Amino acid sequence: MTANPIAETVASLLPRARTELAELVAFRSVADPAVFPRSECEAAAVWVADALRAEGFQDVSVLDTPDGTQSVYGLLPGPENAPTVLLYAHYDVQPPLDESDWLTPPFELTERNGRWFGRGAADCKGGFLMHLLALRALKANGGVPVNVKVIVEGSEEQGTGGLERYAEAHPELLAADTIVIGDAGNFRLGLPTVTAMLRGMTLLRVRIDTLEGNLHSGMFGGAAPDALAALIKVLDSLRAEDGSTTVDGLAADAEWDGIVYDEADFRKDAKVLDGVGLIGDGSVGDRIWARPAVTVLGIDCPPVVGATPSIQASARATVSLRVPPGQDATEATKLLTAHIEKHTPWRARVSVEQVGQGEPFRADTSSPAYTAMADAMRVAYPGQDMQTAGQGGSIPLCNTLAALYPKAEILLIGLSEPEAQIHAVNESVSPEELERLSVAEAHFLLNYAESKRD
Repeated sequence: MTANPIAETVASLLPRARTELAELVAFRSVADPAVFPRSECEAAAVWVADALRAEGFQDVSVLDTPDGTQSVYGLLPGPENAPTVLLYAHYDVQPPLDESDWLTPPFELTERNGRWFGRGAADCKGGFLMHLLALRALKANGGVPVNVKVIVEGSEEQGTGGLERYAEAHPELLAADTIVIGDAGNFRLGLPTVTAMLRGMTLLRVRIDTLEGNLHSGMFGGAAPDALAALIKVLDSLRAEDGSTTVDGLAADAEWDGIVYDEADFRKDAKVLDGVGLIGDGSVGDRIWARPAVTVLGIDCPPVVGATPSIQASARATVSLRVPPGQDATEATKLLTAHIEKHTPWRARVSVEQVGQGEPFRADTSSPAYTAMADAMRVAYPGQDMQTAGQGGSIPLCNTLAALYPKAEILLIGLSEPEAQIHAVNESVSPEELERLSVAEAHFLLNYAESKRD
């Protein structure tokens, strides 16, 4: 990295950032009280609020959002007539899955092979530290040149929409000239990237009932309708022979025209086992960014250990559908629901409950903010130009902000590059990436303020 005062300051602050990230990772802030107590999220929210107050933020508030979770807001005033930039991150995290599969405890930040491991280290507690580092570097080198609003969400991973509904009810709160979402990531470690599009999502719980109670498979098997078998047939109907998503009436032939994701690289990133084929058709970019994708997230059924010779009377599954830009998530939900109902066999009783939804997002990469970010990335990553990529995941708040503030420019950056393994066991963050992106964000704020003065 080319030496400059901003970069030198960020480098000097990195040990402090590691200590703070360890404190924040220690909160088991899964926004689902069935997994961890609500108090874990509440404590994390207090920690974030205290951190903002320590940086001189005003109007710091822990907001009670309609989904029963909390988001944290703060305002750092800048020079008179300066533009306003909203910085976003979230402190809630995915469940750790099976903690025994982690090489080190998931809620204890641990350094190994040059990376910092812990749930939320990259997604997205590290994103909040990225914002703090950028602001601290600016304060140490002449001051922050813009008005800064920070919003740190408490339920992004659950997709329950609390912050979206709060923002819609209080539209003045998050109003800004540009918005930096710190919840994406570089296409490759060390390759500066902005995310130009996000797939939306819908999340459904499907239940099938066929009998008043379980039956002995020897006495009734062959004629009694098996709810688990019916559910398996329904789920199988959602994929073609090659694994492509097939939802009746939902288009699945769009093409991605951005950065090329080589299949060999994807296999390595996804850790696909030798000899196992990829699913779907078209390019990798088509499949993971431009087209819908269904995933069965879980099935309620008897475990293998302890299973009895019984025909199942009821079965449930949670089904996720990723919705690409150009498609409406509400319409996709209707189509998926209709498909499930149509393909349920044997006139079995089926019920579908929606438990989450978010719209897809596409950014305007020709805007002045993107020019300012491209220049900042060249400083933080010498000799490399900023790339534009898609992301298959969802950040539901993006579309809410785009609708509330149609003139605002929205950029997505972050620490979730492939090696971070977000949502999986052994999630980690690269401290070098945290350093570079903090430098980039600081220079972006300088560049953006200058562009508004021209």
